[in-house]
Amino acid sequence: MAADFTSLVAIVTGGASGIGAAITRRLRAEGARVAVFDLAPQAAGADLAVRVDVGDDATVVTGVQRVIDEFGRLDILINNAGIGAAGDITGNSDEEWHRVLDVNVVGMARVSRAALPHLRRSPSPAIVNTSSVAATTGLPQRALYSASKGAVLALTRAMAADHLHEGIRVNAVNPGTADTPWVGRLLDAAPDPVAERAALEARQPHGRLVTAEEIADAVAYLAGPRAGSTTGTFLEVDGGMAGLRPRPRE
Repeated sequence: MAADFTSLVAIVTGGASGIGAAITRRLRAEGARVAVFDLAPQAAGADLAVRVDVGDDATVVTGVQRVIDEFGRLDILINNAGIGAAGDITGNSDEEWHRVLDVNVVGMARVSRAALPHLRRSPSPAIVNTSSVAATTGLPQRALYSASKGAVLALTRAMAADHLHEGIRVNAVNPGTADTPWVGRLLDAAPDPVAERAALEARQPHGRLVTAEEIADAVAYLAGPRAGSTTGTFLEVDGGMAGLRPRPRE
């Protein structure tokens, strides 16, 4: 399948660690040249690593221009950068609401807006947004995070409708609880990390955390030219968490 991405250029936001790093590795393995946008891009295994804050429009515009100057084109945008939040509706201040929505939702709009003029010139343009199972499934203590990821799904569909006739496909991926550094930090902060990990694994019908590589596989499908009739949808990579209600294991 390497020919799918040969000669194509991709941007992966938040691509220096976790899910973003796995997406970067996957796209490069299939022939793409990948630019990573990250607050700490030094560790990114990419063809180009740029310090970009998706909450700062000036760095976004400069970063996209760096990609064009380096590669002369842009074909794929993976809007993966995001931050977490815990708590019920009383658990986060107005400041935190503004911060999380600015990064998780408006950040995607900033990068997409800067990328669009270049994607319009691509023969295989695609945008993939990272949402979450929290967008479609009510999870405890995730009010702010769920609201941000629900907005990502609505934004994805609106973008897909707006840019359909330009040939730009826009989709989202909905990971379940993934084995990433962010989840690792949440576990470390729990009173009993071992018990908390066991609870997270049990919450997923297939009994384990989702791997970053599995999410990257889904993103690669949605971003690739072979998914030419797939737009305005989301792909769940959650072990059945969103839609299955299996009987308890005996």
